[in-house]
Amino acid sequence: MTAETANSTSVEFDWGLMREKLSDWEWRVNNLYWITDKNGKRVKFHMNEAQLALFRGMHYRNIILKARQLGFTTFVMIFMLDAALFTKNTKCAVIAHSKDDATRLFREKIKYAYDELPAAIRDNVRATNDRAGELVFSNGSSITVGTSFRGGTLKYLHISEFGKICAKYPDKAREIVTGAFEAVSKDCVIFIESTAEGKAGYFYEYSQQAERNAKREINLSRLDWKFFFFPWYKDPSYKLDNDAIPIPERLRDYANTLASKHGVHLSDEQLAWYAAKERTLGNDMKREYPSIPEEAFAQSIEGAYYQRQIEDIYEQQRLTKVPHETSALVHTFWDLGVSDETCIWFIQQIGREYRVIDYYQNSGEGLPFYKRMLDDIASEKKYMYGFHVAPHDINHREFGTGLSRIEQAASLGINFEVAPKLAVVDGIEAVRAVLPLCWFDEASTEQGFAGLQAYRKEWDDKRGVWKDRPCHDWASHPADAFRTFAVALNYLQDQMSDFHGGYFSGVRVISSGGWT
Repeated sequence: MTAETANSTSVEFDWGLMREKLSDWEWRVNNLYWITDKNGKRVKFHMNEAQLALFRGMHYRNIILKARQLGFTTFVMIFMLDAALFTKNTKCAVIAHSKDDATRLFREKIKYAYDELPAAIRDNVRATNDRAGELVFSNGSSITVGTSFRGGTLKYLHISEFGKICAKYPDKAREIVTGAFEAVSKDCVIFIESTAEGKAGYFYEYSQQAERNAKREINLSRLDWKFFFFPWYKDPSYKLDNDAIPIPERLRDYANTLASKHGVHLSDEQLAWYAAKERTLGNDMKREYPSIPEEAFAQSIEGAYYQRQIEDIYEQQRLTKVPHETSALVHTFWDLGVSDETCIWFIQQIGREYRVIDYYQNSGEGLPFYKRMLDDIASEKKYMYGFHVAPHDINHREFGTGLSRIEQAASLGINFEVAPKLAVVDGIEAVRAVLPLCWFDEASTEQGFAGLQAYRKEWDDKRGVWKDRPCHDWASHPADAFRTFAVALNYLQDQMSDFHGGYFSGVRVISSGGWT
C-alpha cells in the first residue's frame, strides 16, 4: 500500500473527466479508497503484488492459503465495497470468526473506506441503512459483516480466517458450508482466506483438493476451488539487516532445502527477518509464515492433545514410507461405531518400533462388511493377522439380538481381544507415551494421522477457553482407535514379563480367555 495522503475527501469531483476511468474496476480499486495502515495512518489503498495476483486470477471459488499480514482481508473488503457501489443490486457478505472481528472489519475496513470516498460518489450512491454490521445502498446493493449468513442470494461472499473457524468452531464451519455457501449460486464468487490451523475440517480438505487440481492443471468448473498460496517471502518488507541478527546454521540448512527441493531462494536479509520472527513465534512460525503449503498444514492446531509428539514425528521424519514386513504379524486396533465411523489401525512391531502401516475407516456398515474388508486387504497386501483389539464397550449386549458385538464378531471369524477400560485422560497419556516409538506410512495412514494431529480439546465458546474433554468430531474416531492400541500396550506391559518377545512380535502368549 502506498503512503499517499490527501488534505480532504470533499475535493471537487468531475464526472465527465472521470467517466472513462471509473469504468475500469482495477483503476477504481487502486485509486478511490482510503484505509488506515498498520500504524493507524490514513493512506490510499493500492493493491500490492499478492493482492493484484488474486484480483487478476480470480475464479468463482477462490481459496487463499497465506502468511499473515499480506492484506487480503483489506483487499477483499475494498473489492466488495466497490462491487456494491458500482453495480446495482449486488449483495455481498463477510463472515468473520468472532463477533469482535466482525465489528472491527466492518468499522475499520468497510465503513471507513465508504466514509472517506469523494462526496460526489457518496451522494450518487447513498448508504440508506447505516447500522452496525451492514450498509444498504440506494442502488439496491448491500454489504453485511457478521459471524454467519443464511438466506438471500449473494453475489460475493468472503470468509475470513476459515481455518480458525474449522478448528475452534466446527459446528459454525458446517453451518457456513451448508447455509452461506448454498446462498451463493454457481455464477457468483466466494473468497476463503486463512492461515492454516492443522489438518482439520473443511479448510484443509478444500485446500488439498484445490492444490491437487492446480498441480494437475485441470480445467476448473465454476464449483471447483482455485488454489492461491502466498508465502511470507513474497512480501518485500519481510527483510532485516543480516548483520544485526545472527542466522542459526539450522536455518541456513532450511534455506538450502527450500532452494534444492522447491526452487525457493531466500536472501540473507530474508533469513534474518525469519530468524527474528521465529524467536517470538517459536513452533508456530511455519503455520503463521509458511514458505510452502505443506508447512502451513504440518503445524498442529491449538488445543491439540498430541502437538509435541506430532512435531517430533515431523522433525524426525517418522511420517514416511513404511514397508510391510512380511515375516511379522499385522495387528489391528479398532474404534467400533454404530452411527459413527468405524476406524481401524494396522500395526506391526519390529524390534522396539511400532510400524503403523495402514489405516481404514468407514461408516454405516455392519460387522460382516468389516470381515470381508479384512480378508480382502489380507489377500491384496499379504497381511498375516495377529490379534484384533477392540475397546471395552464391544462387550455391551444389543437390545435387539441379546448378543454382544464381540459374540457377533466371533461368529463371523473375527476373534477380538478387549482392551481394558481406562479413563480417557489416562488413555491420552498412553498415546503420548507410545507415539515416540511409532513410524507412520505417509500414504496409507494419511487420513488417520490427520485425525491424530487434529484431535483436540473442546472449545468453550462462552468462556473463551479449552475444556478438559476432547472435542467429539471427525478426528475423535481415528484418535479413539489409536487409543485402543496404546491402552492395549500399556496393559500388556504391566501383565507380561517378556512383552517384546511375546505375541505382539509374532508368538501368542496371551491366554485363550483374553483380557479381563
